[in-house]
Amino acid sequence: MKALARSVILPTAAGMLIALFVFGALPLPGIQAIGIVTHPNDIFAEIYQNARQSVVAISVATEEGGGGGSGFVIDGDGHIVTNAHVVDEAEEIVVEFLEGAIVRAELVGSDPSSDLAVIKVDVPAEQLAPIRLADSDNLTVGQTVLAIGSPFRQGWTLTSGIISAVDRTIQGLTEFSIGGVIQTDASINPGNSGGPLINLDGEVIGVNSQIISGARSSSGVGFAIPANLTRRVADALIEDGEMTYSYLGISGFDVNLSAIESLDLPNDFRGVVLREVVDDGPAADSGLREITRMLDLDDELVGLRADIITAVDETPIGGMNDLITYLARHTRPDEELILRVLRDGEMELEIPITLGSR
Repeated sequence: MKALARSVILPTAAGMLIALFVFGALPLPGIQAIGIVTHPNDIFAEIYQNARQSVVAISVATEEGGGGGSGFVIDGDGHIVTNAHVVDEAEEIVVEFLEGAIVRAELVGSDPSSDLAVIKVDVPAEQLAPIRLADSDNLTVGQTVLAIGSPFRQGWTLTSGIISAVDRTIQGLTEFSIGGVIQTDASINPGNSGGPLINLDGEVIGVNSQIISGARSSSGVGFAIPANLTRRVADALIEDGEMTYSYLGISGFDVNLSAIESLDLPNDFRGVVLREVVDDGPAADSGLREITRMLDLDDELVGLRADIITAVDETPIGGMNDLITYLARHTRPDEELILRVLRDGEMELEIPITLGSR
């Protein structure tokens, strides 16, 4: 018989009423099992007590003044992940730990394309508390998350919220976008940048990086760079001092109503329409074509010719976010891929392409 949960009100010795959650089958009038649910605040407190040891406050000095942000320890060698924009053009980087230790840090490497950076402190391993990076491919909209950082220089501040969306696309510090980004309503403000977004297992699922707000304060729309991309970038920065990305040599947009109507596509058709194919780039060398709009004598649109990427190596591509994320997460320069392309709404092609680098 299916187990159900219900709330039962029991009297206390003082005549007050207390609610307990009761778990068990309901046909019998008696209570078969009683479980007391831990209050979320207790869970948050426990996670915070453990995770805060890994979080640091970062201060930087530049020619134009100073600034700061947050970061977190990822190993026993003193490597700390933060945002690239936190340490950009820093002449001096100072790290403060929860217990009060203040030390200088050196820049290991910075990747403006992902807005991530790694710095390093010379601190004994026994004084460090590395925090684990989670698998950010297994996130669920609505799951509870916590953010720890130093908003407005208020160190080790804890805020909570949920994952509002996954697979968002945001602009990095370059012309290229960042895919697979986590959106959250946990309060994130200036100074939170570079701090961890944490799940209820106490693992980092993302690096808090951006907010949408006209007043530079939290509007309930914050973005975090996903942990899986963070792991790959951090490993590259530690090993090589830089992160090299695969390069396709295109700009594009998601299939929209205009493309569906002009190419007579099913209304649920998805993919990336090639807006521009860069001369002498990998896509151009493979024969991919950018969109051409056909106009009549009155300059009215009468049709389109376009290549639409629908899959990479058998992985479906639903839009630009999918393409950006796949290239950043799963490919390396000089690799050969097979692109599935719909040309002019009629011909389905499989086009081999050798990736460049950027």
